[in-house]
Amino acid sequence: MDKNELNIPNKDYYKPMHTAEHLLNQTMIRMFGCGRSPNAHIEQKKSKCDYTLNEAPSPDKIAEIEKRVNEAIDSDLPVKAEFMSRQEAAKLFDLSRLPSAAGETLCIVSIGDYDVCPCIGEHVENTAEIGHFKIISSDFENRRLRIRFKLINP
Repeated sequence: MDKNELNIPNKDYYKPMHTAEHLLNQTMIRMFGCGRSPNAHIEQKKSKCDYTLNEAPSPDKIAEIEKRVNEAIDSDLPVKAEFMSRQEAAKLFDLSRLPSAAGETLCIVSIGDYDVCPCIGEHVENTAEIGHFKIISSDFENRRLRIRFKLINP
């Protein structure tokens, strides 16, 4: 089997938004020590990601999230994909949410030295292709922070 046929996504991804989701996830990990979003809805016009936190971030922290994601975008980071066995990946990543249908060879996506994770989605080749990341709203309830965002001029 051709490795390019592995891990074929089950939906069409809007590459800039999907890549921005990776940057948002890593920013949340760095700022709050939470995991990647367990519930994300990524679309071309606007998207949302949920995170589990113990307390609501202040408006200044929400602004800081946006700033840091845009700094990563503006860093012109290369986006690369490589393949590794599920066994190798399990030593480096939490694969608990990965379906068994993903197979024994996984695609690992890295965005410069900012983020790396298993992923079957489609991505831009460089963060310069994303545009400007804008948080349009956020709310916090029952330890769930929901961030809604869009891209401007991708």
